[in-house]
Amino acid sequence: MTKSYYTEKLKTVNVEKLNLTDAPKLNVVSLFSGCGGMDLGFKGGFDYLGKHYAKNPYNIIFANDIFKQAADMYEANFGVSVDRRDVKTLDMDKDMPKEKVDVVLGGFPCQSFSYAGKRKGLSDPRGQLYRQMIRVLDHYQPKMFIAENVDGIRNSRKDKSGQNVDKTALDTILEAFDKHGYDVQYHVLLAADYGVPQMRRRVIIMGINRAYGNVSDEYYPAPLYSENGEGGKRNWLTAKDGIDDLWDKVNKTTIPNQTSKDISKAKFYPGKKMQGNNRIAADKPAPTIRAEHHGNIEAHYRTTLPDENDMNGWRRLSVRECARLQSFPDTYNFISSASSAYKAIGNAVPPVLAWNIARSVYYTLSQLEK
Repeated sequence: MTKSYYTEKLKTVNVEKLNLTDAPKLNVVSLFSGCGGMDLGFKGGFDYLGKHYAKNPYNIIFANDIFKQAADMYEANFGVSVDRRDVKTLDMDKDMPKEKVDVVLGGFPCQSFSYAGKRKGLSDPRGQLYRQMIRVLDHYQPKMFIAENVDGIRNSRKDKSGQNVDKTALDTILEAFDKHGYDVQYHVLLAADYGVPQMRRRVIIMGINRAYGNVSDEYYPAPLYSENGEGGKRNWLTAKDGIDDLWDKVNKTTIPNQTSKDISKAKFYPGKKMQGNNRIAADKPAPTIRAEHHGNIEAHYRTTLPDENDMNGWRRLSVRECARLQSFPDTYNFISSASSAYKAIGNAVPPVLAWNIARSVYYTLSQLEK
């Protein structure tokens, strides 16, 4: 019988009540870093929709990604270099930092598990990249790791040979982390519950090195927002909250990535049901911002024509609008073509969600040391 790593009754902490101003910094290795959504959240120190997200006590000492354009963006915005080699070729003794590592981050590629993709699961070489994260864990033996993936990983049942099996890809991956010395637990977090105007669900895996503690010690960030403000929470942010001020600022603002060149020109097709051939709603969080949309990113909820159903008045979301819906601050500049920027944004962990995770991780580790 497959061991269960999911718990409904997980421990949570309200991360906004934590004072980490003078907390000792922890060293972090970041894998599959992309344009740095997870890393930005762990670093903190940014503003988003009028709210300041304080600095977090982490030093990111190594980042790796093979996607050139995303690495360019990371370097331009973080001011540090990104290792661009294939993670499978990295020599742990020669190519990796010599410092002690406390936390390893890894949003290993998710396209093979995504509901929007071909769902080849573990039979896709990308579906095997969690093994490279384990290789790094074996080398550094950090106190904790955090891995992120799409919700579809919970139902992906193709093994390495492409055959359907009873065990899910997530079960296989969690068992592998378990065998390498980590008590692991996962939970599905909804980005909208943390102040991101997007209905993005992601599996967040946390693992604690058994030398330091066990799974019962792990804390996830407590949700701070809900659909209608239930339980004393704030209302979910809507797409309108996130991007309404940008509609008439195309080519008219110093905010980067809001020019006509930053908007997909893919056509709309009247009467057809197909991915991206629709507008997002103004009064609710946006749907998941996709990486592999091939230009068919959804349209803005506003239109230039009186008839809202006339697609001639629609325009697709800009790079900046997608970045806003992903909770990137306006200071982050996606220095690439629009197509590469859309992909990098869609692949990223929302920085605001990552900020909440980062603080719950720090709290978890502080409890282990008591």
